[in-house]
Amino acid sequence: MFFGEIMEQDVSGLPDPAVLCFSELHHSFQKIRFLLEDCTHSGARVFILMKSHFVATQFLTLIRAVATALDILPLNSIKVSREIKELVEMVAKQARRAKMEVDPDDDYAMKRVMLILNQFENRFEPDPIMIKRALYYLGINSWSECHREVRFLDEEISLVSLENNERDLHLLSTLAGFMRYCRGVLFENSVLENNDDQSAGKANLEILSCLNPEDFRCPISLELMTDPVTVSTGQTYDRVSIQKWLKSGNLICPKTGEKLATTELVPNLNLRKVIQQYCIDHGVPISKFQKQSRDISSTILPGSPSCAEAIKFLCEYLVRRLRNGTEKQKSGAAHEIRLLAKSNIYNRFCLINAGAIPPLLSLLSSSDSTVQENAIAGLLKLSKHTNGKKVIINHGGLDSILDVLKNGSKQESKQIAAATIFYLSSVQANQKLIGEIPDAIPGLIEQIKTGTSCGKKNSLAALFGILLYPRNHQTALSSGIVPLLSNLISSSDKPEIITDSLAVLATLAESFDGSDTIMKASCLPLVIKTLQTSPSRAAKEYCVSILLALCNNMGVEVIAVLANNANLIGFLYTLSTNGSSQAGKKARLLIQVMHRFHETSSSGMVANWDSSRIATVHSC
Repeated sequence: MFFGEIMEQDVSGLPDPAVLCFSELHHSFQKIRFLLEDCTHSGARVFILMKSHFVATQFLTLIRAVATALDILPLNSIKVSREIKELVEMVAKQARRAKMEVDPDDDYAMKRVMLILNQFENRFEPDPIMIKRALYYLGINSWSECHREVRFLDEEISLVSLENNERDLHLLSTLAGFMRYCRGVLFENSVLENNDDQSAGKANLEILSCLNPEDFRCPISLELMTDPVTVSTGQTYDRVSIQKWLKSGNLICPKTGEKLATTELVPNLNLRKVIQQYCIDHGVPISKFQKQSRDISSTILPGSPSCAEAIKFLCEYLVRRLRNGTEKQKSGAAHEIRLLAKSNIYNRFCLINAGAIPPLLSLLSSSDSTVQENAIAGLLKLSKHTNGKKVIINHGGLDSILDVLKNGSKQESKQIAAATIFYLSSVQANQKLIGEIPDAIPGLIEQIKTGTSCGKKNSLAALFGILLYPRNHQTALSSGIVPLLSNLISSSDKPEIITDSLAVLATLAESFDGSDTIMKASCLPLVIKTLQTSPSRAAKEYCVSILLALCNNMGVEVIAVLANNANLIGFLYTLSTNGSSQAGKKARLLIQVMHRFHETSSSGMVANWDSSRIATVHSC
């Protein structure tokens, strides 16, 4: 009513003290609104309960700020009715006298939750009835409501990790472990909720797949950004690079050329999270992140003793369900493992130690497509752990996983199997084992031909890992991999699939047979064209690797084609300065080879060209 009357009059004549008071009121009301939104956030019930004393203090501080602003507001200089002035004075008086105390029932519920958490910390599994009473008070009565709490807590952990807030991180980790235990042990997951969760996961994958990884590179260093920050022009750079730029006396935006209004750097936390998640999902090395951020490395440890014990109890319970439960209970347990092991190294460690892998392998032969998918997805997560790889191999899991790749009842199961093979192939001894199984490489090639975009990408990645063992090359070549890769490079609309296809082709080109097959398939013009037209730096670097390998193995037949392409040397010069160190070396070697060819051709010595003089960079 007060603001309504003010809005009806000319506010341009308000005195400065009144304007200042209104500004303070605006900020206080904004903060109250944000605090109310936090308190009613979906999934924040248990967290807000445990922070209730802090929240009450925050509300009291903000209400006192409102009282102060109203106390110093010069009401006599504002033209409002007497009734409204009395109303404002009454509100100010109430705000001054306001008390914000935690409701006794909330306080009792908080103490019950703390008791439960202490029992976990002391390695004592709490009474399920006691836990359910605490959850009932909070209105958490189903699997989906527990799941919302877990998702909220995980998001908060990611943000708090970036801020290095140890106190909140400990509480959040403790509550996340507790709610995961509740979700897996106390509530059954229905089929509908299961599908909803998978749909959400697919949506997240689609969002990530739409992103261009090139956008994750710093415009200055062209390296993957580990700490992206935004400058006043709205452009984002890696913190280290832009700080060097500013310390050199440059006060303009490197990308736009605009003068910077301020040298303040604003952390781009959302982009940082997206880059890290992309790295996790696509197997990109993230050693830089592990050094500079807790977001990944912190998952090696449980976050708190209470969380550690809750996860151990949960893992033991899930393994019992896998072994002795009904078909539905086994599927639910496999799905819970799938969620539990996602992006968390400690959880994977506990599941492997509890013995989750052997019963998951036995579920791969299930005629129920949902059971099979949940089992292979759980194994995928566990195969990322070093111990997980060993257990899968030692229990003969390769044959079962390859059977899903070839005969899986759902396309999703096949593409997850391909991803699992990729992680297993990161161990050198496994590359040989996989290659010796007759259907392994042909099965991956079939997925590349007929699978979804995700299936193609997973299979290309797996094939790349397997082909690091040279004796596997011949199997892939005889299965027709080169024409298939050529078709993908020329026709795919997915940049990441083109890049992965080039990576596999570069690996095959290292051998003479691979180079010979590539030349017979007429891939050379395609590789040159891709080098000149692709916007992806990674794709260009793979093209250079292929061209150098072809020169090494095929000699003047390839070099003559390259040397006669007038535009090619310019692209190589650019890559030699802007590319990675290894790509730069290869580009410079190709330039030297082409120069030497021109020199010898002008001397009439081309016929005596000795391809062995081309330096090779095997370490690349």
